[in-house]
Formats: sequence, structure tokens, C-alpha cells
Amino acid sequence: MSLGRIGQQAKQCLKNQLEYQHLGAFLPSTSNVESVLEYSRAADERYRNGSPLSMIDGQLVAIKDNICTTHQPTTCASETLQAFRSPFSATVVERLKAAGAIVAGKTNLDEFGMGSHSVNSVQGPVKSPGTISANQRSVGGSSGGSALATSTRQCFAALATDTGGSVRLPAAWTGTVGFKPSYGIVSRWGVVAYANSLDTVGVIARSVEAAKQVYDVIKGHDPRDPTTMSSLTRSRINLHLSHRPRNERLRIGIPREYLLEELHPSIHKHWSLVLQSLRRKGHSVHLTSLPTTKAALAAYYVLAPAEASSNLARFDGVRYGKKAPNDREKSNILFANSRGHNFGAEVRRRILLGSYTLSSTAMDNYFVRAQKVRRLVQDDFNQVFAMKHPLLQHRQEDPSSMSTDGNGEETGFDIIITPTSLNLPPLLSSLRSQNKTNDPTSQFQEDVYTVPASLAGLPAISVPVPCKDWQQIGLQIVGQYGDDELVLDAARELEGTLKDGVGAAAR
Repeated sequence: MSLGRIGQQAKQCLKNQLEYQHLGAFLPSTSNVESVLEYSRAADERYRNGSPLSMIDGQLVAIKDNICTTHQPTTCASETLQAFRSPFSATVVERLKAAGAIVAGKTNLDEFGMGSHSVNSVQGPVKSPGTISANQRSVGGSSGGSALATSTRQCFAALATDTGGSVRLPAAWTGTVGFKPSYGIVSRWGVVAYANSLDTVGVIARSVEAAKQVYDVIKGHDPRDPTTMSSLTRSRINLHLSHRPRNERLRIGIPREYLLEELHPSIHKHWSLVLQSLRRKGHSVHLTSLPTTKAALAAYYVLAPAEASSNLARFDGVRYGKKAPNDREKSNILFANSRGHNFGAEVRRRILLGSYTLSSTAMDNYFVRAQKVRRLVQDDFNQVFAMKHPLLQHRQEDPSSMSTDGNGEETGFDIIITPTSLNLPPLLSSLRSQNKTNDPTSQFQEDVYTVPASLAGLPAISVPVPCKDWQQIGLQIVGQYGDDELVLDAARELEGTLKDGVGAAAR
């Protein structure tokens, strides 16, 4: 049977996978050409019969390699899981398949999701396209493979996980849309955990509409995952949202703490240009304050490694993971050998950091304080959004009214718009130099804009903006908890504003 429209699209994606194979977006041997074409023919037939399974029926969706699949390996880009085959698929993968989507393959990442540049992988780094080796730049992390596969049209969209910005940062540096839903909206069952209280399955796509189509398929309660919101809680949030008057003109907040001196001048310029364009369309833009933002990054790098040190304890060469070459030692030595031999440097570093902050001598001074900072970050966001947190009790207020906090700062905003990254993507050679000088913490600063929304569990999306000094930068839209649809609507509005000419003006 000849290929129809869906089949031709699938064939082009497979062709692009071969063309860009050297960039390392996909892990080896995770895409089956014949199987993909067979599924796409079936999708074409459903379209011809007027009965597609969903809006993404027949579309190729890549899966980050820390999300379990039965027909492909799940390695988390780690030496310790090179031989692992999951006996089940993650809930999000099952939902994609039920909607007719086709798994395009498994994408490269920082080992176990730990990194900001997709260079900490046993399969090698993910590299930017179209440049000679000496000038190759970071594609962001940890979901760099998913972002690059999407931007180079090796797939329609990709699933990825976001712990502190791992969907949004790669999207910003590859010119794609990266959406992190509210924590608990999408099931984490079948996702290899890094930090349970932060991990969120998100979507990377080339447009906001495509990201929403995939999101609509994967969201929903999962009885196998106790961290997903129940149907009753979702109904409660929807009822809360229905009482909120929707105004076509958005009130946009700009936190003064995000106006950092270290922010790249070009990103600051394009951020300002976009805000001016939104003002001309009738939206209002106001300064506000999120004072605990300054401590958010430090709190994140206490909490996330602490949870990781606990989660990764299972990869000891006995329960899960590969044994060290010398397996005749005593059991305690075997564990140390296997973990030391099979984990990469960044994973070992974060396990040690997390183990220390959870120790009896350090827990109160680090972990408990970081948890307090996390709550203050959540409180800051609750203070400035017009819609109050739907799962917390509040006195009755007019959600559309403007108010001020105790310091006279304006509050009552629908969304917050910030840059996604502090800098333009760095050269891979500069990252290698940092590793040689033993300065890994210098890479942590790229998460400064994305971490606060992760700590608060809020929906956030990165939208690409044309940039004179680089192909694109990313601007981030953050909304109140559960207000995912407004965040997506605002992203569409921003996308439309860019098409109306702000990108040309910026150039």
C-alpha cells in the first residue's frame, strides 16, 4: 500500500533521523523503520475512513530515555542501565499509543536527568546542528535530545521530564516550545525518578498548538501514580477556574528579581521588545516582586540531590543496574564498586551532595532550611497571582481586582513573563574547560529562571523568540497552579505577537 499524507510525514522524519544521526539526539537502535511505516499506513487508513483516534494519530513522538518503554531500551543514558529492558511502558507512553501516536525512538539526555547541557551521557553529548565541531554549542539539558529531535524535524514532538527546567531550557536553546504542566496533572508512573517532588513530564514541540495536542492526550488521573491529582481534585480546580472572569487583556507581572546584571544584553533587549508589543495589543505590564527567588536556586540544589541520593540507591548492581567488573568482593564493596564504576561524575557528585545534606549532622542546616525556602517561594507566587491557589483555603476576594502586597508592590497578575535562560547557549568546548578546572557549579546558574516555577509546581512554558545574536532565545510564561490552559492561551498570544512583526523589528 502506498504511503498517504501521514506516511509521507513519517518517512521524512525517518530521513531526518539519518541525516542528523551524528548530532546524537536519538540513542542507537531505538527506532524501527518498518514498524513506524506500518503504523503510519494504519493511521492513513483511519484518516481516509474519517475516524482518526486523536489529533496526533500517526504522528511521530520521541520519548526521553528516562521514560520506560517495552519495545526499546530504557537506559537513562547511564552505563549502569545499558542492559535494562522495562517490562512495562510508562502511562504517558500508553496514552500516546492509544491515541495513535507512533514512538519515534528514545532520545539522549544528561545521565538520569542530571545536567543543564546534555553532555553527561554515556552515549556522548547532544550537539547543535549546522556548525563545525569547534563551534558546536550546547542544546541545553537535561532533555537536549528531545529538543534537538523536535527542532530538526526528526519527530512531530517529544516527551521529556522537567525537574528544574529540563524541558524549558533546551526548548529555549533549540527554538522550540517547551511546556511543563502543573505538578500532578500528568502521570509519572513509569518515569525513572530523579527528584519525586519535582519531576514533571512535559512536552517539546515546534508550536504551542502541537504541544497542547500532545498534552491533551497524556494528562489525566492515573490510579497507579499517587502523585497525580485525583478526578475529584481536578473537578475542584475546574470549578475554581470557572468562577474566575476571563479578560482578553492580560495583566502581566515582571519580577524585579529577574532583572539580573548577569542577564545577556540581547536576551534583555528582546524581552523588552516583546513586552512592548504585548502592551500595544492592549495587555498591561507591571513590575512586581518575588523576593525569595534569590534563594530558590540554592534550595533546589539541596532538595533535588537529596531526593536523587535516595532514588538512585536501588542501582547497586543487585536490584537494578550493571555489576562492576570485579563481582567477587564482599557485598558492601560490591555496591561501592558497581556504583562508582557505572555512574558518571555528575551523578556521583549529586549523590554525595544529597547524602551529606540528609545526614544527621547536616539535615537541619541544609535540607530543612531548603524546604522552608521552597514554601516561601510558593507563597511569593500565591501573593502575586490574581487567581488564588485552587487547593488552598482563602477568604473570598474578587479575583480580577488589582491589589498590592505589604511592600506596595502590585499583585493580581494573570501570568508572569521572564527569560527562560540567563545566557545564549555556550560552546561545548567551554563546558569541557569548566569540567577540567573542576568547576561544575558554574553550570547551575542557567537554571536560575526555571527553578522557581519547579519548586512551586507551577505550569510554565518557553516560547521561542527570534534573536539577532543567535537563532532564537526563549521567553517563559508562568501561571498559577492548575491554570495550565491560561498559560497555553497566553503562549499562543505571544506566538501570534511574534508573527505580527516583533521578530522582524528585533532583527
